[in-house]
Amino acid sequence: MSKEKHHRHEHHLRRCCGGFAACLLALVVVVAFIALVVYLALRPTKPSFYLQDLQLRSINLGDPSLSATAQVTLASRNPNDRVGIFYRRLDVFVTYRDEPVTVPVSLPPMYQGHRDVTIWSPVLSGESVPVAGYVAEAMKQDIAAGYVSLLVKIDGRVKWKVGSWVSGSYHLFVSCPAMLAAGPGGMPLGGGLNGTGGAVASLKFTQPTGCTVGT
Repeated sequence: MSKEKHHRHEHHLRRCCGGFAACLLALVVVVAFIALVVYLALRPTKPSFYLQDLQLRSINLGDPSLSATAQVTLASRNPNDRVGIFYRRLDVFVTYRDEPVTVPVSLPPMYQGHRDVTIWSPVLSGESVPVAGYVAEAMKQDIAAGYVSLLVKIDGRVKWKVGSWVSGSYHLFVSCPAMLAAGPGGMPLGGGLNGTGGAVASLKFTQPTGCTVGT
């Protein structure tokens, strides 16, 4: 008889555990469904990025490498009324003809509230960055012509925040065109190419530009 009671007790315990697990699973599904409905209803919009300035401080063209230092000023705006943005990681670097000419610089993680604007001004540099021979030669020709086209790129991860709910991590890729041109009285390519003076000093950022943002 005691054995029978023991089996009944085990059976009852298993039923209770099964019921509890089913309730817990149902609760998780309901919460996830509500979060999905809220997410789809609010339709988070990707942040907008703008390149406000790029100062090319120095450049040194070796063979086959390139050393450069630049300071960029980037602005980001959260266009959402009810969705915040967590910037978990943002790596910024400069490319020329699809080749990196500075090493990535990581911006500090941060939260951006509704309709907020954030501005960063990191200094980007690269020492003896390997580039193809034709890239270094093209850079020399562009500087001599008084016109250089660069791209400032951002590779990062973001999360959306709606109330107390925070989404999973999403990839963010930003590309900002930077046009540099020789100003009035700009100097031609010459001894000033290597260092901070001469042709490099004469190249100025033409105008603020909007950036393309992908996820």
